[in-house]
Amino acid sequence: MLRLPPEYRDQSGVHAPLDFPEYRTTALRHPAQPLTLLPQRLTEITGPVLGEGRVTAADADLTLANNGEAQGQRIVVHGRVLDSDGKAIPNTLVEVWQANAGGRYRHTRDRWPAPLDPHFNGTGRVLTDTEGRYRFTTVKPGAYPWGNHHNAWRPAHIHFSLFGQAFTQRLVTQMYFPDDPMFFQDPIFNAAPEDSRARMISTFDYEATQDNWALGFRFDIVLRGRNATPFEEDDHDD
Repeated sequence: MLRLPPEYRDQSGVHAPLDFPEYRTTALRHPAQPLTLLPQRLTEITGPVLGEGRVTAADADLTLANNGEAQGQRIVVHGRVLDSDGKAIPNTLVEVWQANAGGRYRHTRDRWPAPLDPHFNGTGRVLTDTEGRYRFTTVKPGAYPWGNHHNAWRPAHIHFSLFGQAFTQRLVTQMYFPDDPMFFQDPIFNAAPEDSRARMISTFDYEATQDNWALGFRFDIVLRGRNATPFEEDDHDD
């Protein structure tokens, strides 16, 4: 029988608030009434089931799709998933989604006039190994306008989703790139407490670069504790 861990309790000063006035749509997205706890049925506590062969090496390479190669600066994004004691979390499903090099998502609601890349779908997944390590090959996403305020641009970022041993154990965050010039005006980034924002920024990793092929960035994800990576309280589509 699967035993779920104790209910995750938010640590004050780590995660973004549910309602952040500068991020205007949070007023429409967060619950307006007290939450109602529903009983967990078999589906919630026994999935996802990711046996051998369901997640392949090709799922971790976002640069190859639809019989072609994506445009843009190739990058390798890697890191470890750790618990609050620094111990590795193995066999965790890590999923990513992102805009292409021009800053556009392959999504019917994304209508801004940046070109779609026919060879970039913008999604990938991988299972962490026994040491909690993951690794993706992708292209650096572009910034894009999103209409939250005057001349609003999202910094380049990659969305991360992590699943535990059940569908009820899911955490979502965003990875940013160092020295992005758009940090100052992005309310999603700035909604996180100031002391925790650096944990959402990857570090350039020269050792992970591949000669004449790709730059390297490291992004470790800490699930809990005072060094936890800030996570979103609900699923944002930006």
